[in-house]
Amino acid sequence: MEIGNVKGETRRAANRSQNRRLRRGGMIPAVIYGHGEAAESVAVSLHDLSQSLLNKAHVIRLNTGTSTQQYLIKEVQYDHLQRTPIHVDLMRVSADEKVHVSVPLELRGTPAGAATGGVLVQVLSDLQIECLLLEIPDSIRPNVAHLHIGDHLEVKDLELPKGVRALHQPHELVAVVRMKEAAVEAPVVPVAEGETQEPEVIGRVAKEKPEGEEEK
Repeated sequence: MEIGNVKGETRRAANRSQNRRLRRGGMIPAVIYGHGEAAESVAVSLHDLSQSLLNKAHVIRLNTGTSTQQYLIKEVQYDHLQRTPIHVDLMRVSADEKVHVSVPLELRGTPAGAATGGVLVQVLSDLQIECLLLEIPDSIRPNVAHLHIGDHLEVKDLELPKGVRALHQPHELVAVVRMKEAAVEAPVVPVAEGETQEPEVIGRVAKEKPEGEEEK
């Protein structure tokens, strides 16, 4: 399991303008809570946290200069573009404590049904699991090579690492192989020799004038 190393510093709870100044300095606000203790405000390095998230770390080792502790990344808030972290919630947990986290599902292999016109559809992209803090897998990677058209993979079919339990219903769908939808082409209407095909008029159509009426 990947554990990110993040530098930080203790701080007091701040208002919005102070948080903006903090972010301009390459830090973002964070809150540490859990284990029945009072919440603690800290600032963490944006670069270090972003690198940890890029490496799919669920746990960080936070060094504030006076102490180094491990915390579970519980929630990350991003900017309006959903790219840059602007706030993070960290949870106090023990190494022997079970936690609930979400890990990505990465399907491996090409389904057998692809050879006969099938296409693989992934229904579930992340798996909610329960496991010990230091046994969080980076991802769950089920093999789908055996799936033919009409076959599917359910949560109960996943081979999970020892000590890891899925928090979904057993029959929740993970992936399915379906037949590709055939493209439907509009029929071409033949035009007889000497005739021209009138274009279709969409919109208001002028009323026909009674016979013998002159145009004013």
